Amino acid sequence: MRTRRGISYPRRGVAVNACNTAAEKRTSSTNYKRGKPDFTAGEYMVCRKRNRLVSTGKKGETDMFDSLPDDLVISILCKLSSSASCPSDFINVLITCRRLNGLGLHSLVLSKASPKSFAIKANNWSDSAHRFLKLCADAGNAEACYTLGMIRFYCLQNRGSGASLMAKAAISSHAPALYSLAVIQFNGSGGSKSDKDLRAGVALCARAAFLGHIDALRELGHCLQDGYGVRQNVTEGRRFLVQANARELAAVLSNPNSGLPTRAWLTWNPHAHPNHRHPSENGPSGCPLLSDFGCNVPAPEAHPASRFMTEWFAIRGGSAGSGLRLCSHTGCGRPETRKHEFRRCSVCGAVNYCSRACQALDWKLRHKEDCAPVERWVDEDGEGGDDAGGVGGDGDDVMVES
Repeated sequence: MRTRRGISYPRRGVAVNACNTAAEKRTSSTNYKRGKPDFTAGEYMVCRKRNRLVSTGKKGETDMFDSLPDDLVISILCKLSSSASCPSDFINVLITCRRLNGLGLHSLVLSKASPKSFAIKANNWSDSAHRFLKLCADAGNAEACYTLGMIRFYCLQNRGSGASLMAKAAISSHAPALYSLAVIQFNGSGGSKSDKDLRAGVALCARAAFLGHIDALRELGHCLQDGYGVRQNVTEGRRFLVQANARELAAVLSNPNSGLPTRAWLTWNPHAHPNHRHPSENGPSGCPLLSDFGCNVPAPEAHPASRFMTEWFAIRGGSAGSGLRLCSHTGCGRPETRKHEFRRCSVCGAVNYCSRACQALDWKLRHKEDCAPVERWVDEDGEGGDDAGGVGGDGDDVMVES
């Protein structure tokens, strides 16, 4: 076939080969001028729009991760974040690749993160850790709201923001947040002594106790027994104390690593320690579930927020400020927000607590070995008289206002 000028068209196969040869020459010369290597055909292709080389891979080497849908990856990351035992378990996934980093910060993944994912040490606190907790809190994670709220309220002294974050967690029926707000109401934390609201504290404590919070059950029982913020009802208060002690014992016995002997809690001798000066009417033996301070079991694991506050103030010399004291229970970490905010032991006056729950835990852990009235110290020096058996009631640490 000829053109109007009389020139014959080349054959089809010859034309394609000629075009391919010309294209290869142009590509080779261009790569040589740019200093780029001449890759083998089939392994790489030239992307004209972005002017970069994109790997097409070889047969049998397909990356299956890229073919996974995003919703499946997010579901896997939700399981991982909810079961993380330390922050590094989750952070190591975020730094793996760009896709995992983007999907790992999805709101659904952050809302499922476990409390141990936020177990940040006080000496590692930074703006990035603060932002991560804020992202989790904004995603609706109740544990993150509670942890960040405690840090802001007590450590960073941002009372309004911290209280609002704890209230956000309390709206989601988060028992520790409800109990922490109750402690704030009982003590008037962040304000003056006149800001105490005992009725609000009892209401918050009752809600946390309904959710099974052990410290709230014990606090509510003492409030009912003493008529503190609620009408006095000794029988109902005793019932709450027994329930708190039973839940505490059940939590320890259900843990195979607790190391508590099976029959260690079945017998209780009130004469085991000299500070217990009033034996029960039924004799030396009794049930520890009926004690205000419960069974002599190991202390529960402290919440990450409490551990953070303990480390935070330990780094700063063990004080929250001039004249401000920390709660004497080592697993609490709460500081005073004003002078003489916490109640002290009426027997020895050497320790102070933010709540009845901290008092009960610290009594079992260490204070029952150290607590002694001033009259006993004087008597040991050879200058005192009779033992003051009436101080502190039946030997338990009864807190009074400083």
